[in-house]
Amino acid sequence: MATIDWIILFAYAFSTIGLGWYFGRKQESADEYFVGSGKMNPILIGVSLFATLLSTISYLALPGEVVGKGPIFLTNYLAYPLIYLFITMVLLPVYMRQRVTSAYELLEHRLGLSIRLLGATMFLLMRLVWMSLLVYLTAKAIATMIGVGDEMVPWIVLVTGVFAITYTSLGGLSAVVITDLMQTVLLYGGALLVLGTITWNMGGFGWFPTQWQSEVWDRQQIFSLDPATRVTVFGSMLSVFLWTVATAAGDQVSVQRYMATEDATAAKRAIAIQLTVAVVVGITLGLVGFALLGYYQANPDFLPRATTLRLQADELFPYFIANRLPPIVTGLVVSGLFAAAMSSIDSGVNSITAVVMTDFLERFGLKPQSEAKHLMYARLLAVAIGAIVVMASSLIEHIPGNFMAITNKTANLLTVPIALLFFFALFVPISNAIGVWIATIASVGVAVLIAFSGLFFGMNPETGNDPISFQWIAPCALLTGVVVGLIACKLFHRAETAG
Repeated sequence: MATIDWIILFAYAFSTIGLGWYFGRKQESADEYFVGSGKMNPILIGVSLFATLLSTISYLALPGEVVGKGPIFLTNYLAYPLIYLFITMVLLPVYMRQRVTSAYELLEHRLGLSIRLLGATMFLLMRLVWMSLLVYLTAKAIATMIGVGDEMVPWIVLVTGVFAITYTSLGGLSAVVITDLMQTVLLYGGALLVLGTITWNMGGFGWFPTQWQSEVWDRQQIFSLDPATRVTVFGSMLSVFLWTVATAAGDQVSVQRYMATEDATAAKRAIAIQLTVAVVVGITLGLVGFALLGYYQANPDFLPRATTLRLQADELFPYFIANRLPPIVTGLVVSGLFAAAMSSIDSGVNSITAVVMTDFLERFGLKPQSEAKHLMYARLLAVAIGAIVVMASSLIEHIPGNFMAITNKTANLLTVPIALLFFFALFVPISNAIGVWIATIASVGVAVLIAFSGLFFGMNPETGNDPISFQWIAPCALLTGVVVGLIACKLFHRAETAG
C-alpha cells in the first residue's frame, strides 16, 4: 500500500473514535446507551442490521464462493420476499408489544428463569464466536492486502479490536449505527471499485461467464436428497430463510435494533431496508466473483500461487486489491474491509453488554445505584468483552473449510436452537421448561453433528468435502428441535396436569 492509502485507512479509523466520543458525551442513561432511547431512524437501523449480520461474510465469502464453487449460492436471495413477510407479519407484532432491553426477558415471562438464562448464555457463546470468526477472517485478508505474512494477523486483530472497542464503549448503539452506515458505504464502494477496475482493464464486460465453468465450479443442482451435495438452489434458499428468520427471532443484535425504533411500522421499514441492502450488495459481490474469475482466467500469470483457481478462490479478492488497484482506491477498499471487521465487533459488543447487564447482573439484584454508575459499568463491560473476542480469534484458524463453510460451521451453529426457545415460549401453549430444555439439547446436538460431520464420520475422499453439507445444519436442527420439543412438552405437560 502507498502512503496515501495508509493515510486514508487511519483517517477512517480515528473518525470512528471521534464519533464515539461525540455520541458518548451526550448520553446520560443506560437506556440511551443500549437502544438510543427507542426513537432511532429506521433507515439507519436497517443499514446497521445489514452491516452487523452480513458485512464480513458477504465481503469475503461471496466472491470466493462464486469463483471457486459457482453462483448457485446467490439464489438464496429469492427467499428474501418470504423472509420479509414472515418477520413482519409473524414475529414483529409479538415483539413490538413488549419493549425490552434484552430479548431474553421475554423467555422468563413464559418459561421461567432457567430458559431465560439458557437463551442468554447461548447467545453469548454464539456472538462471541461470531465476532472472533469475522475479525480473524478479515485480519487474514488485510494481511494479504498490505503484503505481510500470517504472523501479523494477531496484531491486525488487536488494532482492529482497539478501535472498535473504543468507539463502541464510548458511544453505545448510536455510535454503532452511524459507523455501520459508514462501513456499508465503504464496503459497497470498494466492491464497485474492484468491479470497475477489472472492467476497465479487460476493455468491457468480457469477464462475465456465458457458460458453466466446469473446470472450476462444482456441479450444482436445484435439489438433491444426497446430504453430501454441498450447495443446491433449494438448500441455499431454505438455509438462508431459516437463518435470517431465526436471527430475527432470537438474536439480541436484531431484537435490540427493533427496540431502538419508535414502533412496529418503523421496525418494518428497518427490516425492508436491511433486506434490500443485503440483496444489492450481495449481487454486486457475486458480480465481483465473476469478474475476478474472468480476469484471472485471462491473466493466469497474475495468480498469487502456481496452483488452480479453485484452491485459491478465497485469496483472489484481497490479493487483487493489494496488487492490482491504484493508490487511493486501494486505501478506500482496505478501509472498507477494516470497517467490516469493526462492524462485527461493535454491534456484538454492545448487544452482549446489554444481555450481561440485563439478564445476569440486574436480574440478580446487582444493578448499580445510579444511572451514571450504570453507564460506566456498561462501558467497562464492553471493553472486557472486546478483549475476549480479540483473544478468542486465534482459535478460528483450526477450523477447516472455505470462508462460507467456516462461517456456517461456527457462527451459525446456535442460531436455530436459540430461535426455538422463542418459538416454544411465544407460540406453543403447552410448552414447559423441561420440554424446552430437552428440545434445545437435541437441536444443538444435531447441529454439531452435521457441522462437524467430517470429523465424526470422515471426509469424502473424492471431493474433500464433509459427508453432510453445512446447508443441512439449520433445517435439521429446526426439525429435530420442534419434533422432540413438542413430544417432550406434551409429556411433561400431562405430568404437571396430573400432578
